[in-house]
Amino acid sequence: MDATTLTTLGSLLVGVGAVVGGVVAYLGKRGENATTRWNAELDQVQEERDKLREQLTARDQRIEQLLEQRIADREENARLRIQLINLGGDPQ
Repeated sequence: MDATTLTTLGSLLVGVGAVVGGVVAYLGKRGENATTRWNAELDQVQEERDKLREQLTARDQRIEQLLEQRIADREENARLRIQLINLGGDPQ
């Protein structure tokens, strides 16, 4: 091989190396972008989950209040029925 052939071959290898390097950089950036998008989606899902937990806690507290009120109402109902009977009435 003469010097011209070696120079041409060397230039070709440098060009191939540059293309391969560009492809690797492109794929690396795509992977980085995909990871960033995935992390953003995961953060959003976690925030939504936390909000739903808060809503469930508030709902459970409200249900507890309503159950306590129901018990108090039943007790009051029973007390009033007894009072009605004592006064000579007929609670039906």
